[in-house]
Amino acid sequence: MGMVLAGGEGKRLMPLTLDRAKPAVPFGGTYRLIDFCLSNLVNAGVRKIAVLTQYKSHSLDRHIAQLWRLNPLLGNYIATVPAQMRRGPRWFAGSADAIYQNVNLINDEQPEVICVFGADHIYRMDPQQMVDLHLQTGAGLTLAGIKVPVAEASAFGIIDSDADGRVSGFLEKPADPPTLPGDPKHCYASMGIYVFSTEALLDAIETDATDESSKHDLGGSIVPLMVQRGRACVYDFADNEVPGSTTRDRGYWRDVGDLDAYYDASMDLVTADPIFNLYNLEWPIYSWMPVLPPAKFVFDEDGRRGSAVDSLVSSGVIIAGGTVRRSVLSPGVFVHDGALVEDSVLMDSVVVEPGAVVRKAILDKNVRVAAGVHVDAEDAAGRGFTVSARGVVAVAKGQVVDAR
Repeated sequence: MGMVLAGGEGKRLMPLTLDRAKPAVPFGGTYRLIDFCLSNLVNAGVRKIAVLTQYKSHSLDRHIAQLWRLNPLLGNYIATVPAQMRRGPRWFAGSADAIYQNVNLINDEQPEVICVFGADHIYRMDPQQMVDLHLQTGAGLTLAGIKVPVAEASAFGIIDSDADGRVSGFLEKPADPPTLPGDPKHCYASMGIYVFSTEALLDAIETDATDESSKHDLGGSIVPLMVQRGRACVYDFADNEVPGSTTRDRGYWRDVGDLDAYYDASMDLVTADPIFNLYNLEWPIYSWMPVLPPAKFVFDEDGRRGSAVDSLVSSGVIIAGGTVRRSVLSPGVFVHDGALVEDSVLMDSVVVEPGAVVRKAILDKNVRVAAGVHVDAEDAAGRGFTVSARGVVAVAKGQVVDAR
């Protein structure tokens, strides 16, 4: 059974999460963040999946209802599960509490193993290989770990393990992290991907629920409890073999938790040789495709030429005499005569009017940039737009950017 934790508020991704849960944030033109996790589970044969939601979940619920309909004849399903207050009149207090409040789902299925995955990372993985290791070791919990340089360890939960993979410690964002056996330059960072034996998970969340001092969080509460009991092992993500993968994209995993990380992952997609390969059809990433006509590029005159280079261009896009470079254009975007879009992410139905310029920006759905207006870091501060630490401008859904 799969349980996907999709209730994240995603404050560091504001304003993209102003009107939606973090797992519902669009990515790569035609995907949502949750599509990567669900595609990995479904491709691996995990097809009884509960998606636990909470924060502004309407667009996420609708996306799953439209796209992720598995065959019920075979008992398969992907179901969104909001906080049902089965344990009292309260919302989920944390990721562990989310599972605790939905124990009935586990009791209904009686699975031997439960895959508990975060919903908002960009990666390819075959979870079955991790499940196989979990069953071989007899552990109660297996954590997926990815190697990161010691200098980056303070941004992650760090796994302390021996050469056999047994976990002896778990530290949240340590200043002095434990390194890998035989490799003093790297640490194991937790990826928010867990495989539990059902009995171990149920016992741990029952124990945690009675601890009033607990944060009721999987990483902060349940994992340390399992480590303390000596029942945790680590799975090295580098060992995962995904069909169709290459040496370049093997082991790719990104936590797009803030605007700069989201922007960097998006810009990787438009390079000539991206690290993450969207075109691996042996392990597809599924998404819902709107019914739209093909993309269209019109006008071929000096000074008035519709063109896009080093860019992802989705269905329904019209580039009418404008220029697009190194950008991601989602379905229904319209770039008018003489407009320029560079190094940017434009979500569904954004309109860039004649002569407007958009540089190093993320424009959420239905934004309209008026004729002749510039959207970049230089102009953003005076307009009240969000600007990231590295100068990426983010404009919230539905805004009209007019001339001053």
